[in-house]
Amino acid sequence: MQPDHVTLTTCPYCGVGCNLELHVRNNFIYRVTSPFDSVVNHGNLCVKGRFGYDFIYSPKRVTTPLIRKDQQKPGRRHQAFGLDQWREVSWEEALEFTANRLTEIYQRHGSHAMSVYCCAKATNEDNYLLQKMFRTLFRTNNIDHCTRLCHAGSVVALQMAIGSSAMSNTAAEVIHNDVFILTGSNVTENHPIIALQMKAAIEKYGAKLIVVDPRRIEMVNYATLWLAQKPGTDVAVFSAMAHVILKEGLHNRKFIEERTENFEEFVASMEKFTPEYAEHISGVDRQLIIQAARMYAQAKNGAIYWALGIPEHSHGTDNALSLINLALLTGHIGRLGTGLNPLRGQNNVQGASDSGAMPWHYPGYQPVDDEQIAQKFEKAWNIEPGGLNRKRGLTTTEIIGSIGPNGVRALYIMGENPMMSEPNLNHTRHQMEQLEFLVAQDLFINESGAFADVFLPATSWAEKDGTFTNTDRRVQRVRQTIPPIGQSRPDWEIICDLAKRIEKRLNRPYTAYWDYTHPSEVMEEMGRLVPDYAGIRYERIEKVGLQTPVWDVNHPGTTYLFSEDFPRGRGKFHPLEYKPSAEMPDEVYPFILTTGRVLEHWHGGTLTRNSWLDDLYPEALIEINFLDAQKLGIENGNAVRVSSRRGTIVLRCKVTEKTTPGVVFIPFHFAEAAANILTNDVIDPQAKIPEYKVSAVQISPAQEGEIYKPVLSQKRGRY
Repeated sequence: MQPDHVTLTTCPYCGVGCNLELHVRNNFIYRVTSPFDSVVNHGNLCVKGRFGYDFIYSPKRVTTPLIRKDQQKPGRRHQAFGLDQWREVSWEEALEFTANRLTEIYQRHGSHAMSVYCCAKATNEDNYLLQKMFRTLFRTNNIDHCTRLCHAGSVVALQMAIGSSAMSNTAAEVIHNDVFILTGSNVTENHPIIALQMKAAIEKYGAKLIVVDPRRIEMVNYATLWLAQKPGTDVAVFSAMAHVILKEGLHNRKFIEERTENFEEFVASMEKFTPEYAEHISGVDRQLIIQAARMYAQAKNGAIYWALGIPEHSHGTDNALSLINLALLTGHIGRLGTGLNPLRGQNNVQGASDSGAMPWHYPGYQPVDDEQIAQKFEKAWNIEPGGLNRKRGLTTTEIIGSIGPNGVRALYIMGENPMMSEPNLNHTRHQMEQLEFLVAQDLFINESGAFADVFLPATSWAEKDGTFTNTDRRVQRVRQTIPPIGQSRPDWEIICDLAKRIEKRLNRPYTAYWDYTHPSEVMEEMGRLVPDYAGIRYERIEKVGLQTPVWDVNHPGTTYLFSEDFPRGRGKFHPLEYKPSAEMPDEVYPFILTTGRVLEHWHGGTLTRNSWLDDLYPEALIEINFLDAQKLGIENGNAVRVSSRRGTIVLRCKVTEKTTPGVVFIPFHFAEAAANILTNDVIDPQAKIPEYKVSAVQISPAQEGEIYKPVLSQKRGRY
């Protein structure tokens, strides 16, 4: 079949940011390929990127604005999935209704009652405009997105230690590593294309890999060393490595003297972290810790790559600081093939953070409580002096916790799904029921959208223009290749249309400007306010994206950071103490539950579970070590009941050596057996990120009939 046209765009799934070619005939995407000259993925795609686009045409997709028939009072809200509980309306009615309700709540209760979830799946331009709308019109900083639930600990730690929060290097630089550490990341399933590059670094270029992970992930097969620590003991392991490096004089004295501070205080705090002490806490053999320390310290080019297994703890900031300390101690930063590299989970989580979708920062990580910064944004957005809120806003978990008569009363959700992503979902459900008004802007009525009063149908990434910023800090084009389906509209258009209506009701005519004609104009405005994006222009990224910082329109972008200095001046060592996880196993709840993703699915499942990918992995499974299965008297495929202090789910078990004894794993994509019913909502005090990776659970046999039975897809008559 010959296409009518082929559109170059960027993948809407993980943070790798693979380049896609969408083959279109009669306004239908029938094939996806990738250019071999792509600097990001060299023509390689994972199963999601190559085949996971048919959610666009799902019969469950909502393409007409909806208003809930039964407008519930706070405290009586229920989930309305069926379309019989909604009425179709025009865009005019939907936007007027939304503007009236939001304005009325704001005028009655003030800025603290307003909140918004931006979206790591939406474009930079979408997120910039949504945070701008809530800051300028409702004068609130209760603005956040899913970075709070994934890499917030990494962001805070990097800001504390070096003044930046992005990957310092490029994932493809792994081929220049002599030694690299991979920790808290099942990279072959979560970032498959980066995994290919890591395998090539080992097999073709001779790099040595150290895996530090409680699960036997696939990359263990390629590793020189595997340190299988108990979940939550990362600080002990990495600080013990630092202890060895210091005791054996393997630290980079010149780098430490010229480019760091607080070294002596750090050294004193590392004294107690002997390999023997770390072995007692973590279960990792002391000799493995010593070998890992020597390998990393003595490498010419050493790098560290990590994902959510590091920050998603009640001490996630400390975990990330323990990695940063290692890089500063050895000088493995600021050069090609080195660095601190947090692998971002969603297609635009880096860009959404850059765009200001955060409660403590304007776009570009500029603090909301800094008077000069606030004045800068007031001038740019034509807000009266003192008009913007100088108080730090609430994070995602704090927004949910603050819902009530004297707290948050209105919530606007663009593309997020807190009823799948928040911890302790029974509590989240109770809080969602208390909302006075909820707006959902999405493609599907998901578990959160079902609580909404109004549903605003957005387009998919293939039906709009914009940019995503990948985990390498590379800003890339997203291009419209098919017309919007039904009455759906691009997010940025919805936001601008709504903002103008709200401004009129608040008697603030066009103070912030909403008459954009194309997303490129939004990016140029953002570039005037965010130095790292100053040189980003659509015409400059037509074929190849640019890596931030891009200081001006002639700047070529920045492959790796910190070659001469750090944004905060000197890199700062941080003394650390080992803190156990908030909830440890005991006689009643003897297993540690850790959660994460699988290759075939993505986050809350709103996209992949409305795709044929759901047929590849149609139900939740709990992974359990064969020794634990024997003790429990269960076999592979048996139904089991898993309970924590917060709730219970029933699902089938997968007996495997992938998990270590005492540790079980459940993916968080499945509403029928939602892992986050079980997870602990205790948060890291610095980053406000929940502890998803360590929850105490009990497991017992269940009846087969208690399991939700998945039904294979009937799409296009394939079954």
